[in-house]
Amino acid sequence: MAAPKKGRGPAGGQSRPGRALVLILIAMVALAGGMFLSGHTTPRLGIDLAGGTSITLKAKSQPGKPDAINQTNMDTAVSIIERRVNGLGVSEAEVQTQGKENIIVNIPKGTNSKQAREQVGTTAQLYFRPVLTVTAGTPTPTGSESPSATGSSTSKATPSAKAGDEETASGSKATPSSSATSQGRAVTDALKKDTTPTPGASTTDAPASTETPDPATAALQKKFTELDCTDAAARVKAGEGVKPEDPTVACSAEGDAKYILGPAEVSGTDVDDAKAQFDQQRGIWLVSMEFTDKGSKKFQTITQKLSSQQSPQNQFAIALDGEVVSAPQVNETLSGSAEISGSFTQQSAEDLANVLSYGALPLSFSEDTVTTVTAALGGEQLEAGLIAGAIGLALVVIYLVAYYRGLALIALFSLAVSGILTYTIMALLGPAIGFALNLPAVCGAIVAIGITADSFIVYFERIRDEIREGRTLRPAIERAWPRARRTILVSDFVSFLAAAVLFLVTVGKVQGFAFTLGLTTLLDVVVVFLFTKPVMTLMGRTKFFSSGNPWSGLDPKRLGAKPPLRRSRRMTAPTDHPKEA
Repeated sequence: MAAPKKGRGPAGGQSRPGRALVLILIAMVALAGGMFLSGHTTPRLGIDLAGGTSITLKAKSQPGKPDAINQTNMDTAVSIIERRVNGLGVSEAEVQTQGKENIIVNIPKGTNSKQAREQVGTTAQLYFRPVLTVTAGTPTPTGSESPSATGSSTSKATPSAKAGDEETASGSKATPSSSATSQGRAVTDALKKDTTPTPGASTTDAPASTETPDPATAALQKKFTELDCTDAAARVKAGEGVKPEDPTVACSAEGDAKYILGPAEVSGTDVDDAKAQFDQQRGIWLVSMEFTDKGSKKFQTITQKLSSQQSPQNQFAIALDGEVVSAPQVNETLSGSAEISGSFTQQSAEDLANVLSYGALPLSFSEDTVTTVTAALGGEQLEAGLIAGAIGLALVVIYLVAYYRGLALIALFSLAVSGILTYTIMALLGPAIGFALNLPAVCGAIVAIGITADSFIVYFERIRDEIREGRTLRPAIERAWPRARRTILVSDFVSFLAAAVLFLVTVGKVQGFAFTLGLTTLLDVVVVFLFTKPVMTLMGRTKFFSSGNPWSGLDPKRLGAKPPLRRSRRMTAPTDHPKEA
């Protein structure tokens, strides 16, 4: 007698659904544990929900550089602005390009957000220029006596520069270019011929030259005399459109002093690093600078020249956006590193170090728009988004309960698992990659409720179709899964593809919608495969569902099930044989 063949399980059967449930449970516990251990128990909110400032910067054309606005320079500017803002301790700021000539800077509401906005507004190039003369920031009346060049007219002590590294760069005795030297001499001579005494000059100075100044020098002197640095608009326009190789006029950041500056000798790109440090021996704050190899040679050349000059010609101005943020004196030739000391507070030292480290941009920008969202308005928008999500979820639940009855419990548990996974992942992605939950992202999460519910409905309807064909519940669950699985995967692939394309071709807040939609679509696949299907398999073994209870949602009578298909045997009528006569 032949041994009976070992029967196969149901098509697409899942013999051990407990394994999948244990796997997804471990994933949920791990994500939740990571969320609590990291201390980030809530998703990071964008500025439209938490409040903050959004600044749109527009790139300006550079004199003599019509092709300066390109993707490479824009990407470099984004990187530098981001480091500058985050260098102030403003965490979670967003900096990104929009179009070909705009940069969007989103600064969350926080302790240093105001200061960060001021730093973002100063986005032009950084230059080190020799000081030719300096006086008070108000217009200079003809024949009046100017303040001393050392800046004694102000309450702040002029910082001084000293060597921070005893080693000097070899072969760095090169002198400035002839054009820079001649232009600087021309401006200096023009200042000596002016009737206003040169700031800081003594009564024993050599008599003024009788040479007639050239028109450019005369125009520069006139502009310097009439410049009113107490006017904020005048400060901004003081050095507008001036090339690095030309002398210029400039104001101090506070507007209490104005300068004639020589051609730029060192640019901000030559600074490798700058840090604010507290000198415990002297009890003062100072700024230490490190230069690149090329910048070190340039800096050695200019400080060698300046250290032999009298005040104020022994100062170099650190000019950003045409404003002098600092003008330290040079007492000796400096090389690869230097430090700037003076009447710094911790905040002013950190600000100057930040400017030196991140101030050099390949382009100049202007503020196009500035939008500020208060925390109260952000809270109202978040509340409105949560209410919309709750309404959408309630409608889905009502539909599931009314139409699927007992199956609605499986759908609700699946939605809860999807919600837990989505929440914990969003909370962890904030500190990990800087993901911020903004209003479009909330909309993406609301749309995902419908996508996830649609996957349950596809599977439930496939099971019902099998029951209508006359099959019992357990075989129906397993036979329906392969067909439902294909439909769910195709549907989710299309949704994920749309989210990916939207994320790649858009910028700003719309990317938040696309990212959330793509994330929840992936989680839908995970939940359906590792939770919904295993739970459905287990529920099919219970009497409530397998017996076709009217409240189970799988009652064969309500579904109009056909009777089981069975083969009928052909009955052959007995043949009557005629009796023999």
